[in-house]
Amino acid sequence: MEESTFVVGDVHGHHDELTEALREHGLVDEADDWAGGRAHLWFLGDFVDRGPDGVEAIDLVRRLQRQADAEGGFVQSLLGNHEVLLLGTHFFGDTPVSSDTDTRSFARSWTLNGGQVADRDALTDDHVEWLVSRPACALVDDHLLVHSDTLEYLGWGGDVAAVNEAVREILTCDDIERWWDLWRRLTTRFAFRGADGGRAADTLLAALGGARVVHGHSVIADQLGVPPVEIDGPVLYADGRALGVDAGLFAGGPCLVVRLPWEPGRG
Repeated sequence: MEESTFVVGDVHGHHDELTEALREHGLVDEADDWAGGRAHLWFLGDFVDRGPDGVEAIDLVRRLQRQADAEGGFVQSLLGNHEVLLLGTHFFGDTPVSSDTDTRSFARSWTLNGGQVADRDALTDDHVEWLVSRPACALVDDHLLVHSDTLEYLGWGGDVAAVNEAVREILTCDDIERWWDLWRRLTTRFAFRGADGGRAADTLLAALGGARVVHGHSVIADQLGVPPVEIDGPVLYADGRALGVDAGLFAGGPCLVVRLPWEPGRG
């Protein structure tokens, strides 16, 4: 396969749907091994919670990373807010942390947000080490890849390297308040919607680079006002500055594997 770039949004524990979608694009074979040759494949975060096989999905991606590297391809993944939530639960459990409204804990919020006991129990030290090393954002050609449709990334730095360094520093510290702030800010969304959406996207792009933001996190069906099962592709909005690729897999939508650059009318 040529050096094409693909992105995948929120998997949320749906390993089988993920492998089926990757297979349809020629990126894995019938044994779920890398078949993409020199292609580049990016995951935008949120492998875990809400679905049954979050850690299995992580294991798949880690294996594909190794296999793709050996064949001249490339597989990488960003940090999602649900990874922060699972890691926070792993490290801090029920330790109280003050929020804007009341006293919460990572464990409580994890449960409320679809946390799966199977994921928590399957998490190993190797998984933890891999997760905390995930970048928060990446610049790929003229696409700025992020998990969340938010401007909060600018609070961690003025360029991609600075943001990733700041987030990694938080993930390797033992300050629960800083962890909670990271989780809270990564859950914010909808920065690029509405009349000022294009301007907001331009603000992020001017700082971090690129001509278009590509994100997961916010379900396309919610934006379009249709059931997730009716979604058949990403949504381009904010004056063409933002591309949303989360089709709501956990809610019955498809697992989108999107080839970049994407334009309306292209599958």
